[in-house]
This record gives sequence, structure tokens and C-alpha cells, in this order.
Amino acid sequence: MRISIAAVGRIKNGPERELVARYLERAQASGKPLALTGFDVHELAESRAGSAASRKAEEAKAIRATLPEGMLVMLDERGKSLSSEAFATQLGRWRDDGRQAVGFVIGGADGIDPDFVKSADLTLSFSPMVWPHQLVRIMLAEQLYRATTILSGHPYHRGD
Repeated sequence: MRISIAAVGRIKNGPERELVARYLERAQASGKPLALTGFDVHELAESRAGSAASRKAEEAKAIRATLPEGMLVMLDERGKSLSSEAFATQLGRWRDDGRQAVGFVIGGADGIDPDFVKSADLTLSFSPMVWPHQLVRIMLAEQLYRATTILSGHPYHRGD
């Protein structure tokens, strides 16, 4: 199953980009034997439309064009909070059900178009707080790596 991340906004070269790359490289290596592949990031430019609603609609259209057909997961503070184990289990279930791809969406400064959010298979929250897209990308990359280690029985995850 191919894992993709579509994110509105670009992370500049520096520690944030390095952390994302490090976790996604680890996820690629540990995910390969689990039939989890890709772990690629598509950075999309922020829309320059005049209103927030128009910007969100344009960004949603660009994201849809970027992600492969498959499961769709939105990152949003109003989403469902999952433990790392439950997140790993969900990824494993989708893989075992024959899903070809999972796309994770990180919206821009205005958030994600509400109709696009409604089309998601899962809306996931890392917290009810709002986080900058750079930090959300780091947290998602780490959780994807953690999920591969949980699914493979690797001791990286030491949760209860």
C-alpha cells in the first residue's frame, strides 16, 4: 500500500525538513517488508485567491490532483484522536483489505475545504490545538514510522 502526504505550504531547508526526511526514510525501510511503500511528500503552493473559502477550494482541487486513488485521511484539530497503536492497526487493516494507497492531507493556513474534509475516510487530530503545518508534517512522519515499527514488532514503540 502506497503512503503519500499532500501538504499545502513548503518547508524550507533546515531542521524541520531534515526531521521529516529522517522519519520518512525510516518508515520506507521498515515499511517495505510490511508492503507499505512510498512515504512521499507533495508540497503544494498556497492559493492566492481573494477569500479563505476560495483558497481552500483551490487547494483542495490541487491536493485531489496530486494524491493517488485510495483512502483519504485529513489532518484537522476537529478530527478523531487515535493512539499510536490504533493508528498502526488502521493502516494495517487498510493494507490487509487490499487498499492500494492512503493519502494524508495537511491543509494550509486557512484549513481544509469543508466539502473535502467530508469526503475523507478518516479525519485525524493530533490535538485540539492548531499546529503549524511544519510541525504537523513532522508529527505525521514520526507516527508513520512508529506505525511501521508497531506492525513489525520492533521495539521503537514502548507504549503501554
